[in-house]
Amino acid sequence: MDDLTTKIPIDFLQKHQILPLPSEERIRIGIKGPQDLDVLEDIRLMLQRDIEPVTLTVEEIEDGLRSMMGERMDESQEDESMILTEEESQDLLSVSRDAPIISLVNSMFLKAVSTRVSDIHVEPYEKEAVVRMRVDGILHEVLTLSRPRYTSVNARIKVISKLNLAESRLPQDGRIRLKAGDKLIDVRVSTIPTLFGERIVMRLLDMTAKMLTLEQIGLLEDQFKLVNSLIEHPYGLILSTGPTGSGKSTTLYAILQKVHSPERNVITIEDPVEYQVPGIGQIQVNSKIGMTFASGLRSILRQDPDVIMVGEIRDSETAEIAIHASLTGHLVLSTLHTNDAPTGVARLMDMGVQGYLISSSLLGVMAQRLIRTLCKNCKKAYTPDEAELRRLNLDPLKYPNVKFYEPVGCPRCLGTGYYGRTGIYEVLVVDEDMRSLITRSGETNKIRKLAIENGMKTLNQDGISKVLLGITNVDEVIRASGV
Repeated sequence: MDDLTTKIPIDFLQKHQILPLPSEERIRIGIKGPQDLDVLEDIRLMLQRDIEPVTLTVEEIEDGLRSMMGERMDESQEDESMILTEEESQDLLSVSRDAPIISLVNSMFLKAVSTRVSDIHVEPYEKEAVVRMRVDGILHEVLTLSRPRYTSVNARIKVISKLNLAESRLPQDGRIRLKAGDKLIDVRVSTIPTLFGERIVMRLLDMTAKMLTLEQIGLLEDQFKLVNSLIEHPYGLILSTGPTGSGKSTTLYAILQKVHSPERNVITIEDPVEYQVPGIGQIQVNSKIGMTFASGLRSILRQDPDVIMVGEIRDSETAEIAIHASLTGHLVLSTLHTNDAPTGVARLMDMGVQGYLISSSLLGVMAQRLIRTLCKNCKKAYTPDEAELRRLNLDPLKYPNVKFYEPVGCPRCLGTGYYGRTGIYEVLVVDEDMRSLITRSGETNKIRKLAIENGMKTLNQDGISKVLLGITNVDEVIRASGV
C-alpha cells in the first residue's frame, strides 16, 4: 500500500476518484464504476503490473483518500526552518505537492477528519511541541514537533485562520473553513500565550454531518417520553445543563427538529451557530458590535416567535428576559452550566431570578454527560463479581447471571475498544409539588430529594442502565458521572 501511494500521485487519485486498496497479492484499485476502466490502464502502465478493479461508493473512496493522507502526517520530513504566510483555500486532498509545512498542516487536519477527532491541541514545551487529538472525549498524543517545526506550524495555522501573525502576547480567536473531499469542516481556533509559545486549540465541526434526532441522542424509553411531554407545551422554559462538552447543544438541536413545523416561527441566538437548520432563523452573537444574548433576545421577541432557543444563559439580564419570554406565550430552550438538574434552579436564583418566576415558567431541566460506547466489533462479555455489582449499587441476588462488557480494541475503533459516544441523562419534571417547593425555598437538596421521590432517574442510574444493556462499561459511567 505504501509503495502504491508513493508511485501514484495523490492528486491523480483525487482527480479520477480512485483508491488503492491493501492486498498481499494483486494490486486492487477501488473505482466508482465501469466508466473508470480507462484510468486503470494508465495505472497499469505506471506500475507495470496487472490491476484488479473493485467497485466502491464515492463516500468510501473519499474516506479512504482522507485516511491515506492522514497516515502521511507521521512520515513528514519537512524543512524545519520554513515559515509560510500565503493564503490557501484549496481542497485538502489536492495539495500534497505544495510546500512541506502546508502539507504537514493539511495532513494533520485530514488525520483528524478521518478519525472522528473533535479537537486538535498544539502544545509547545521547552524542547518540543506535542500535537494531541481528542477522539470520543479522550485526548491522544499523535505527533511530536521540533521547536522550529512548531514555529512554522503555528504561523501556518494563524495565517489561514486570519489571526495577527505579529501578536503572540495576547489570546486570539479565529476560524478556518476547510474542504476535505465531500466534507466541509468549520474549525474554531483559539490561541493563548504560554511560557514556551502560543498554545493552539482547534475545535472541528463537520458542517456536512447530519444532526442527531431526539431518538438518536441516547434517551431511554422512559426519559424519551418525559422529554416529549415537556416539548409539547406551547410555552415555558426547558433547560439543558452540564459542563462544557457534555452535548447540550446537540440536545437542543434535536429538540428543535422535533418542535419545528411550518406553522411555527422558530428563532435561535447562538455563540456560535454550530449547525444551519433549514426553516429556522439563526442569529450569531457578536459582542464586538453589541449583539449579546440579552440584546439579541430582546429583538427576537419583536419577531413574533413561537419557539426561541438561547444558546446559553450567562447572566441575570439574559435569564430575566428568557423567563419573561416563557411566561408570555413562548417555548424557550436554553442551557446552563451546572453539574445536575436540581442545581439548575439554584443557578437561576443565583442570577437574581425570583423563586415564584422560576416556578411559574420552568417546565423541566435535563442534565447530561457524554460517555463512550463500546465498539460493537470487539467488545467482550464477562460476568461481574459481587464487588463490581455493589460498586454500582446493584444487589447481587437480583442480578445472578448478568453480563457486562469490556473494551478490547480493533482496527475499527483504533485499538481503543470504544466507538462513538452517547448521552446519559437525568430529567427533572416540574410538577405542582415541585413548583410549590421552588417557590418556598429552592434549596437544591430538597429539590433533588423530591425529584427522586417522584421517579427521577439520576445520571448514575441512567449510566448503569446502559451498562446492563451492553452499551458501555462500568469505568465509563463512573468517569462521566463521578460516582
